Formats: sequence, structure tokens, C-alpha cells
Amino acid sequence: MSEKKNKPSETKNKPVVSYRKKKFPLLITLGTVSLLIGGGAAAYWYLTQGNFGASSLPVGANVIPQGALMTVALSTEPEQWQKLREFGTPETQVMLDKNLAQLRDRFLTANGFNYQQDIQPWVGKEVSLAFLAPAAKSAAPTEQNLPASVNSQSVMVVLPIQDPLKAKQLLEKTQASATNRLSDRIYKGYAIKESQGSAGGYAATVLDGKFLVVTTAPKAIEQAIDTYKDGNALTNTPGYAQAFGQIQVAQPFAKLYVNVPAAAAVATANTSPVPTQDFSQQQSQGVAATVTLASEGIQFKSVSWLKPNSERKYEVSNTARRMPDLLPEDTLMMASGGDLKRLWLDYTQGIAANARNFDPNELRKAIQSTIGMDLDRDFLEWMQGEYSLSMIPAPKNAPPSLPIGLMLMVQATNRQAADSSLSRLDEVMGSKYKLKVEAAKVGEQAVVQWTLPSGGLTVTRGWIGNDIAFITLGAPIASKVLPQPNPALSGNELFKKTTVSGLNPNNGNFFIDVDRAINANAFPLIPLPAGSQPLVKAIRSIGVTAAISSERSSRYDIFVLLKKGGTPQPLPSPSANDASPTPASPAPASPPVLEPSPTPSL
Repeated sequence: MSEKKNKPSETKNKPVVSYRKKKFPLLITLGTVSLLIGGGAAAYWYLTQGNFGASSLPVGANVIPQGALMTVALSTEPEQWQKLREFGTPETQVMLDKNLAQLRDRFLTANGFNYQQDIQPWVGKEVSLAFLAPAAKSAAPTEQNLPASVNSQSVMVVLPIQDPLKAKQLLEKTQASATNRLSDRIYKGYAIKESQGSAGGYAATVLDGKFLVVTTAPKAIEQAIDTYKDGNALTNTPGYAQAFGQIQVAQPFAKLYVNVPAAAAVATANTSPVPTQDFSQQQSQGVAATVTLASEGIQFKSVSWLKPNSERKYEVSNTARRMPDLLPEDTLMMASGGDLKRLWLDYTQGIAANARNFDPNELRKAIQSTIGMDLDRDFLEWMQGEYSLSMIPAPKNAPPSLPIGLMLMVQATNRQAADSSLSRLDEVMGSKYKLKVEAAKVGEQAVVQWTLPSGGLTVTRGWIGNDIAFITLGAPIASKVLPQPNPALSGNELFKKTTVSGLNPNNGNFFIDVDRAINANAFPLIPLPAGSQPLVKAIRSIGVTAAISSERSSRYDIFVLLKKGGTPQPLPSPSANDASPTPASPAPASPPVLEPSPTPSL
């Protein structure tokens, strides 16, 4: 599994068509809501050579500068938004519709705009939002050009124009008011319309009749023009075009790109000083993903890659295939991979670029001080095969005080070395910590058990076949894998649905049955963050499949299986207070009002 990705902090929304309030457009906010449903994503690296057409790239990739921290391209097709609103529980559907209506009223209706009348007739099939750091004009920030605050980021919105005349009419419709002053200027031959008011300033321009670009800062609109003319755009970022070519889908709902070095810099800028060496050692280039709305959930196809000259490299090996067959069908959660030693080495190699992560030397020291053994030499040296860490419910006859058990499985590449290390570990548990260490049997299979002198919690270790070592903690779950599980996790319908992927062979899976592991409240798991329970209840399961494809890249597919709350109802009508536009000079006698409809009014 790959290293974690730092995400840029969220920024307040700004409007596309309104220049009166310093907020993002409704369309972008809805996209953010939809992406949140997918949960957090992992990061695995993938990059291959090939020729890819521009159709796979997010719209406006030739307008957005390379230094953008993150970009999100969102579909404008009403059918896609209707499909999104069908997911969830009745509770989350009501929550989503309420938020959509409030955002519609705030950004469109209150400013006299109607999506169907003013935007839909001329906009393309997707729009892009880019987060820009004011001082970061390159993909690799330094201490000198770090933004002072995440909140100081400016935002650029790129809307492709299919009907230039109607887009021009939209700009002309925007009027000055008592609190919002409008002005016009020219920059490198392009007309710019700017607003300055109590809520902040905005700038907009049309690029050769192809794009309407709106930014939250005058300098950002100039940066868009410079990028469009000079070509220092996302399209020239190493690996960018190839990445999106590899994850191209027929009807994406969203396309996401994260500039890893720049995003990591901004994410840490407000917490503590970032040493210069952190940037010089940062070897990740970017993360890209396409998001598709499937019949039963949301599919993420992601690709992430290292810099072309990175010293860090991955071992190209996709050998994970056995673990789902060795775990019981009712497994609540599991994470598997192809080489535990390699996972550890990858982590220790990447730790230098982010000193805020857990220091691997601390674990080495802890093992040495507690049991007097060497992590690398005594354990990892023979753990070069497949592995899994799983959470399994207790058997029916188990004590109710232990509802779940944890199990680690590792394929041993040297059985003799493994037996020697585990026997030594048994001796330490008995002599130093006074645990009761004894031979036992699970069915006909020989195992070793460690038991506290007072009884209760038991650790069981043993072998599955000749090469899979296992150890359990908590409930007595060894009986569920010995001699072999029947049925196995690989036959679980939720597991099959959420881990289905074209990545074959692959390097492992992650799976969690959210309904049983979290929503049922039957197991003592870590409490969820405040306010997240309704969203989590809308999820049935999450699955991830990973594959390493080259020494500097790998890929992963994520599927979030969601519940459905029924056919969405029309959005609430615009409220009287929000529907009235800010007075203009002169004010329109009857401003357009957004009518409710079964599809979201973006």
C-alpha cells in the first residue's frame, strides 16, 4: 500500500456567475458534497507510457497554471446530479436537498440568476475549479514562496463556452450595486470585468470565445491569461496527461487532480514551520482520479505517480491473491498486500519527506526495549510474502465480553527463521511477562496460546498450511480460519461488489463492511467524528484494489457501495427572503426566479 496523501484544507465557496459575495459557485459546492460521500481515498502510484487524446483531460487544463494546488472538474449534466440525489438514506437525502436549495438561493436566486435560463444554454458538459496559492507559481513550493495561510488561496473557475453570444449576455447582465462596484480593463488584449465590494473582489474574462474564467483575485485572472497564452499549464506537468489517459471513463461525474508537493506545503503551513529539506525530499508528483456514479454507488479510478527524477522507486510486484480465500465470509474489515517487508521499506523511504509522520525508529526501539528482539532481523526478514490484517466477529459460543478479534496473517518466505523467532517470542512472553504459554489445539490443528495469569484475554498463534503464520488477539477466532474458512471472504457478495476491478494481478485489497462494523453499533470501534454519523449510515461497504505498475507508479480502484433513499422529490421553492436580488441601478422589475424541479438546479 502506498504512502498517504496530504490534502489541501477546504476553502470557502466562490460564485461563478455572481460577483457580489465571496463564495464558490453552487455547482462546485455540490461537487464537493458528492466527493465527500466517497470518503477519504488512499494513494497508490500508477503511470504507463502511451499516446492519449485531449478528451481525457479535465476541461480548462490548458488554462489552469501548473502551480495549482488542486483541481476538480464536475459534470453539468442534470442526469448525473439526479443520480447522485438518489443515493443515501431518507435522512441524508433530506439533508442534501436542503443544502442544495440553500446554496441555489444564496448564489443564484438572490442574485437574479436562473441556471436553466442563464448558464445551461451555453456551458459545456463539465466545469473546472482550481485552488491557487498566491505565491506558489511552481509545482514545487519552497519556504520562500509558501502562502501565509490556507485561507489566502485564490480560486479559479473555468467554464467552457458552447454558445459565445449567450455567455456574453450573462456577463452583461451583471450589474453594479450600492455595495458592489464594477470596472473594466484590458490585459494582454483580453477584456476583464472586475468587481470590488464589501464581500470581496472578483474578476472574469472570456478567452477567445472558448472559456469563461472567473477568479477571486485580479492577479489570478492575469495568471489564467498568461497560462493560456504561454502554455505553462497543467497539461505540461510531468505525467499529467498519461495519468488521466489511464483512468479515462465514458461518463465521469468528476475528475480530480492534486499537486502533492504544493498541497502538502499549504496543508502544513499553518501548523508549524516547514523545513526546506522537506520539499527537496518530497518525491511525489501528483494524484489523479475519475469519479463515476454507478448503479449501486460511486467508483473512483485513481492513479498517482512520483517525479520523473525521484530517487525513490517501487518494486514492481503484484502477487497478492490468497488472503480473501483464507479469511471467513463474515470478516468485518481487512487490509492485505503482497509483501509486508516491502511495505515497511516503502514507508521508511518516504518518511524523510514528512517528518510529521510516525517515526519508524520509534517502533524499532519499542520492540527492542520490550522483548529484546530486532524488528528487521527477527521478523521482517522472513515476512516477504502476502499479508493481511483483519477484524473478525467472535464465534457464536464466545464470551460476550469479546465480540471481535484481530488477526494478522503473514506468508513466511523462510519457515525455519520464522519458527525460531516465534519460539523466542514465546519464551519472552513466559519468562519476562509471566504469561501462561502452552501448546493447544484448534480442531486438529496445533497452536500456541498466551494467557494472562488472571485468565480472560488470550493470544493464539499458529500456522495455516506450511507457510502462513497467524496470530490473533481478542475473541477466539482461530477456529474460523482452521483448517480453512467455509465459506470464505472471497465469496462474500459485498466484498465482490466493492473490490471488483480490472487491476489483475494486483497488490492487495482493503475492505470494510460499514453496515456491520460501524452502523450496527455492535462492536467497540473508534467513535466517529461529530456530525459524520448520518453520512456513514448511507454507506454499505467500501472496497479498494491496488496494483503497482512501474518503479515510480501504481494504481488503485475504490468503490463505495451506497444505500438508496428512493426517488428524489423536487427541491424546495426559493424562499422569499433569498429570492430577492441585491438592488441594482436600475434594478430589474422582475428578476428571474429559479423554479423547483426534480433535478438539482445548479
